[in-house]
Amino acid sequence: MRILIVTDAWYPQVNGVVRTLDTVASEAAKLGHVVGFVTPDRFRTVPMPTYPEIRLAIAPRRRLGRLIESFRPDGIHIATEGPLGWAARKWCLKRGLPFTTAYHTRFPEYVKARFGVPLSLTFRLVRHFHAPSRGLMVATRSLHQELHGRGFTNLRPWSRGVDLDRFTPGPKDLLPHLPRPIFTYVGRLAVEKNIDAFLSLDLPGSKLVVGDGPEMARLKAAYPQAHFAGARHGEDLVAHFRAGDVFVFPSLTDTFGLVMLEALACGLPVAAFPVHGPLDVLAPHVGVMDQDLGAACRQALTLDPDACRRYALGFTWAATAAQFAHNTAPFRQDWPARKDGRTLEPVLIPHLP
Repeated sequence: MRILIVTDAWYPQVNGVVRTLDTVASEAAKLGHVVGFVTPDRFRTVPMPTYPEIRLAIAPRRRLGRLIESFRPDGIHIATEGPLGWAARKWCLKRGLPFTTAYHTRFPEYVKARFGVPLSLTFRLVRHFHAPSRGLMVATRSLHQELHGRGFTNLRPWSRGVDLDRFTPGPKDLLPHLPRPIFTYVGRLAVEKNIDAFLSLDLPGSKLVVGDGPEMARLKAAYPQAHFAGARHGEDLVAHFRAGDVFVFPSLTDTFGLVMLEALACGLPVAAFPVHGPLDVLAPHVGVMDQDLGAACRQALTLDPDACRRYALGFTWAATAAQFAHNTAPFRQDWPARKDGRTLEPVLIPHLP
């Protein structure tokens, strides 16, 4: 099957959405599918307000249509609710072609945290966006239940995986100058990640923050005792995971939380709030969830790192890709031949470095 993914989230962004789409495309190719992408780098863009590193396509409709027709897909997946997502939605509806979507980001909670917009208004808009979808893919059971309760339909499960060859236990000697235990956060430094809830805790040892984002300067000024390592990639990122003793996940709004699986695969127990994401991903022997995040952090120190690794082995990207392909709504379409006889080759981007 030829599957075209339309997404507003793509490189050079470093986040769970990009990692998921990139890895699923590679794994789907191993299953015999051909996966292509339509991404913002093919259009004129402007920076997203409050997130200048995220580029938004300007007036993408005409070029988007040409790209879709040139690829000649058997199925179309609209991954995000940005300008490309809305344009692809309109293009498919106009032609009566089925498509699937995904609920990657808690957009209503994000908009409320950033701009104070009531959840009811934003949920109405997001529900309208996904209503025509033949399959709205969601990562967890609790998110499925929540969205169903809010009137979303055609919900389909789509779990997540972890690169078990890359994220592995190993030496903890990367940061010998930091007193132990080391409590680690890895992710974007943004207001919706609720990082203050972690950095304001009274904990023994050290706090390690790995990542970058719009909140970096404020957090560094507010919490000078924390160690900020900045954005890390590849083996350097894995080494920073391994250096910790407990992974702290303070977010209240993530739909899944891939970094928790990456931490577990490296042998780090997780401390989190009992909210969507952690409630679906964690088990009592590998993570502690408590409204008192400090208590969760201290208790997580007692968990077995080997058990964390064994638990992570149950999450594979191959299964995630198979689930994605199964969810895709295929269609048969007699695509008109291009005058120049060319087709748009699938764009398979390599994994993040």
